Amino acid sequence: MGAMETADGRYGREQAWALLTEWTASESLRKHALAVEACVTAYGEAEASRLGLKGEERAAMLTLYQATALLHDFDYERHPSLEEHPFAGVRELQRLGWPEAARTAILGHAQYSGVPRETHLARALFACDELAGFLTACALVKPTKAIADVEVAGVRKKMKDKAFAKGVNRQDVIQGAAELGVELDAHIGFCIEAMKRRAEELGL
Repeated sequence: MGAMETADGRYGREQAWALLTEWTASESLRKHALAVEACVTAYGEAEASRLGLKGEERAAMLTLYQATALLHDFDYERHPSLEEHPFAGVRELQRLGWPEAARTAILGHAQYSGVPRETHLARALFACDELAGFLTACALVKPTKAIADVEVAGVRKKMKDKAFAKGVNRQDVIQGAAELGVELDAHIGFCIEAMKRRAEELGL
């Protein structure tokens, strides 16, 4: 995988989920982590295919993407301030020996950290974080509360409605797609499809 560190058996998805649930009691925050994981992992799969990765190398890359996505906000419940999140969590990840690639991407998903997003993983995490939250909000206002009923055009319309899902930073969504080199509508559609595949787990 070149410069990108892999996540070995001690730092896999199972361990990431255990750490997330240990630090995060909120069901909605856990679901957010799963939604971001769905989107980031789908981008990881596409990137692994683009790079022609197979077997163990591909599996290691996807594990890294899964774990990073699950852990990006794991410290938020305990340390919600801008001064502490995600820095407190990353210090804990460093203490536990999690890969540097994961820690750097987690720092980079917070614009205010000043940490540049230099890897595909870091850019994917930033691009998917706010959007996954927004897509969840779009699904929950549907009569069915189903991600299957969310469409790109409707999402774009809701993005213009400043009163809807006020906590979601629209500029981060737009910038994230640009940094990934993906057209915004394509990015929204890609993430909807990724979340549809995990709809039951997401409660959507």
